Amino acid sequence: MDLKGFSFKLEEYFSPIVFDLPFLEKYALAFAIIVVLLELILGFMLLLKIKLKETIYALIALCVFFGFLTFYSAFYNVVTDCGCFGDALKFTPWQSFWKDITLLVLLIILAFLYRKREENEEVRFGKLPLLGVFVLIMFFVMYRGIFHEPMIDFRAYAIGTDLAAEKDKINKNPSEYKTFYALKNKKTNEEKKVDQDEYINKEYWKDANWQIEEGKTTSEIYKKGYESEISKFKIEDVNGNDFTDQMLKEPRVILIFTYKPKQADAELLKKTETKALSQKAKVFGVSTQPDFYKQIPNYMMDETAIKTIARSNPFVLILEKGVVVEKMGAKDYLNN
Repeated sequence: MDLKGFSFKLEEYFSPIVFDLPFLEKYALAFAIIVVLLELILGFMLLLKIKLKETIYALIALCVFFGFLTFYSAFYNVVTDCGCFGDALKFTPWQSFWKDITLLVLLIILAFLYRKREENEEVRFGKLPLLGVFVLIMFFVMYRGIFHEPMIDFRAYAIGTDLAAEKDKINKNPSEYKTFYALKNKKTNEEKKVDQDEYINKEYWKDANWQIEEGKTTSEIYKKGYESEISKFKIEDVNGNDFTDQMLKEPRVILIFTYKPKQADAELLKKTETKALSQKAKVFGVSTQPDFYKQIPNYMMDETAIKTIARSNPFVLILEKGVVVEKMGAKDYLNN
């Protein structure tokens, strides 16, 4: 349903901090399409028992591949959300790994049970029209997700979401963090990890033998507050001043977002800005690049945060006192 969202997750796997295959990032969407086609078609073939033995072996291969992928990301803690079910259902890499192992065991059992099965050609051909209908529906849903927005919005920024109310909940119950130091004793070579309070109260700072190891200081959560993707919704000017609350209080504001300015269609952007300025609303442009928009004030936001809101590049988000009332790609906005 959300192929672009899946492609963003694949880009993370291809990045230097995971598999270090940056040359594959431009093919992320193509890989996303291929994987989804394989999973859905093979899954439906399994339900219909079409080419059953071959289908089971293909699914076993997929499970082995994704089992390795999720184990790697979990063991090395390089991708914190595997993206298996997009925004509809959040799985950690470890949860996804054990899900893959469970499916793998069940598929191996099926492979054993159906190892001698002979397929009736007439029965198989009778099921092919149903498979064809499924594939057509699947292509339509995929097309909508790529060229517009996903048909069902599972993200935190769905139409009707009160961003201002979410921000208030986060501010009233924030997560709290502590700084942890890795210490090493110069005399005994003893190593220990202490938090900021212990470091001060036990006066490690007074003892010249205890040295803080460079590059190993961490900030870790010790009290979980209200968690929401909205915490990443932070609009700043080029100097880093936060204008988020101001925009969430506006009676009506049109925000034009672009997460990859270099890939955006200049003519499309120009027309989008012109139409937005003709509406009864304040208009602002938000991107990852300063002075990108030509007709409207420029603001900035993190690329990942922009991608979380919508998949189109550029796209339009309309807020009324912080409530999302409309969200669509720039092309759909012009045709609306």
